[in-house]
Amino acid sequence: MVFSHPWVLWLLPLALLPLLLQRAHAKHYSWVDMLPIDPLSNLISLILKILAVLTLIFIILGLAAPHTTEQKVERIGIGAQIALVLDRSASMDDPFSGSTDSTGNVTVGETKSVAAARLITAFVKSRQQDMFGMITFSNSAMYVLPLSENKKAIIAAVQATAGNALFQTNIGSGLTSSAGLFDKIPDSGSRAVILLSDGAGRVDANTQQKIKDWFERLNISLYWIVLRQPGGLSIFDTSYVPVEDQPLPAQIELHEFFQKFKTPFRAYEAEDPKSLQLAMNDINNREKKPIKYFEKIPGRDYSNICFMIAAIMIALLLGVKRIEVTTWH
Repeated sequence: MVFSHPWVLWLLPLALLPLLLQRAHAKHYSWVDMLPIDPLSNLISLILKILAVLTLIFIILGLAAPHTTEQKVERIGIGAQIALVLDRSASMDDPFSGSTDSTGNVTVGETKSVAAARLITAFVKSRQQDMFGMITFSNSAMYVLPLSENKKAIIAAVQATAGNALFQTNIGSGLTSSAGLFDKIPDSGSRAVILLSDGAGRVDANTQQKIKDWFERLNISLYWIVLRQPGGLSIFDTSYVPVEDQPLPAQIELHEFFQKFKTPFRAYEAEDPKSLQLAMNDINNREKKPIKYFEKIPGRDYSNICFMIAAIMIALLLGVKRIEVTTWH
């Protein structure tokens, strides 16, 4: 049992005042020594004083706000610890190409960032026992939320990603920051990073080694969803040959780097909201493993109980007072 306002307990000595103060009688007698002793009246008087003392005690305890502490109970569930790494480069504000309406006509619908936020929000809501963290990146990584069970916080963070962005894609910074989210968190048995971007940037050799080491040491799976323009270069095109003396395109180079991970890796390409939905569904089905997690059981507040007991005792005192007044009349 703990108190939210423990300093109020210094007022407890005031509860002894009813025992120290003499009751003021409504009528006075010049001499009462010849009156016989009335044990019943003395007992009732003592009981009333005790009721008054207890009333003050429970009022003070209620003001101090007693409550039990929060407890964490270990449970076994189905889920994962998931870090969301979302691209916030300016190209994410372009509309998805290839969206069609019910008649088959091409339409300009949601932007990539809005569609991604909508589908990730649905993904988070569907996973009750997961822990989520979030990193966004453009020219550099932005730490948004640590791994947490607070679904409202992560949903609000995802929906806030539709703001203004910059014209750079620093995936290396986003991935290193995402791995850091798991560094001091006990491993639940299933860890994953979902990287969602519409392109790729060059990652230098030192950063590549750092990412690889962190993902292997912390046992993190990687899912990469590439929001690809229809007709654009595919990361799965094994027949692509670069121009002589030219490096591989950044997205193919990055895909080859991810394939060297010792931890699980899977890539997806999404050309429209429907294919993005399919990618999210596949990740949802894959990341359903038994995990250990801690359920938070909030402490119980006893303030209202203290006030209710005090109210009952006040009602008893008022009832006795009414009987006394009626008797005098």
